[in-house]
Amino acid sequence: MSLFQWLNETLGPWAWMVAGVLLLGLEILAPGTFFLWFGVSAVIVGILSFLLDWSWQFQFIAFIAIAVISLFLGRRYFRRDHSSDDADGSKINQRADRYLGRSYVLGEPIVDGAGRLKIDDTIWRISGPDSAAGSRVTVTASQGARLIVEPTQA
Repeated sequence: MSLFQWLNETLGPWAWMVAGVLLLGLEILAPGTFFLWFGVSAVIVGILSFLLDWSWQFQFIAFIAIAVISLFLGRRYFRRDHSSDDADGSKINQRADRYLGRSYVLGEPIVDGAGRLKIDDTIWRISGPDSAAGSRVTVTASQGARLIVEPTQA
């Protein structure tokens, strides 16, 4: 008698439910959304086993099939770009680079090539040609915590 056959006869569908919970617990200990799909697959097979009277071989084949399908679909879903701002986190320590190419209206003038610009809740030091308050500028570069701006072309 194989292990799967013994578990199926002893615990029935609950064997899949227990396996699913154990795999989901393993996902918590070793995150990476890998064991998640196997845990979900085991729970699905457990639910199907409550509804269907099928052999342990078919249950195991269904588990493998659902796990592979959910693994590929899950990886594909999580690989998508879910936000427009720095979805891959590549600029997490380069906040100033997030503003490159964006245009803003000056709240204060740029005098002698230096000024300040409020973006969201942060006031940035800026460098660029002298411009009056209310002028529109575009961020063209960054130097550390300083943004380099140019007048926006109309």
